[in-house]
Amino acid sequence: MIIVRSPLRISLGGGGTDLPSYYRRHGGFVIAAAIDRYVYITVHTTFVKDIIVKYSKLERVDRVDQIEHPIIREALRILGIDGQYLEITSMADIPAGTGLGSSGSFATALLKALHAYQRHPVLAQDLAQQACAIEIDRLEEPVGKQDQYIAAVGGLTCFEFSPDDRVNVMPLQVDAETLFNLEDNLLLFFTGYSRAAGTILEEQDTRSRVDDQAMLDNLHYVKEIGLLSRQLLEKGDLIGFGEIMNEHWQYKKRRSDQMSNPDIDRWYDLALENGAVGGKLVGAGGGGFLMFYAADKTRLRHVLRAEGLREVRFRFDFEGSKVVVS
Repeated sequence: MIIVRSPLRISLGGGGTDLPSYYRRHGGFVIAAAIDRYVYITVHTTFVKDIIVKYSKLERVDRVDQIEHPIIREALRILGIDGQYLEITSMADIPAGTGLGSSGSFATALLKALHAYQRHPVLAQDLAQQACAIEIDRLEEPVGKQDQYIAAVGGLTCFEFSPDDRVNVMPLQVDAETLFNLEDNLLLFFTGYSRAAGTILEEQDTRSRVDDQAMLDNLHYVKEIGLLSRQLLEKGDLIGFGEIMNEHWQYKKRRSDQMSNPDIDRWYDLALENGAVGGKLVGAGGGGFLMFYAADKTRLRHVLRAEGLREVRFRFDFEGSKVVVS
């Protein structure tokens, strides 16, 4: 049996500028952090010729073309695996649709497991490129590239997305004290709302493709916020970083009327009044997790727990996609 895990992620700046509809014209920049919550994929051989696939549903088919799960089907195709006598199973620490990049983590974990099955070593960036080829090129999903890349490489990482599709991967240069303080003072709370990221990202993608000036100006500014966030983090100015997160969220909300809702706005305002320096919804928006940088963690936790929000504590992951059993 082969078991692979890929980390989920939080975005620290520049989110949205990693979609091809934007970066292929203007270049993109994102800071992301992998966290110790994972998507797991197992692959093992069976004694029956069928292809068995288990995720939120069970599939048992004769041929790859019959597999309904699009990422699994295309991963087997792209690697030239017929899938016979194979059972593929997925599990996750946190469900999909919560803004933590689960589809990118799923794709990288699956590809890593299938490479291990073929006994083919694969570099992290090659793994990310293959995952992007599946989701963006083959399946034509309106998604960006940060999820696949941060899941593959891990850590706290800056990504420059060039118009020619090159991706420059640069570790965030923070000292140990800044790293530990950032890890301790970033808090995640589940809003209770799940959503399909494609709904909101499709609106952004469409408006970017037709040169909607309001959308482009928004993304230009968010990219500048991402670059400023890198400067603040690398200087160790975490209060400044928290404050710029708030500005990022205000601009992010303007991209779509589906980005937030009255409950999320109320919880956000309540957090700022009770210990949060700044924050935002992680991911495309519309639901999932609220992330805050906290000056007073105890007060912030108390008030949001009283509102019924569940906190998910985490540490950063520096291993990326990893074979844990082979």
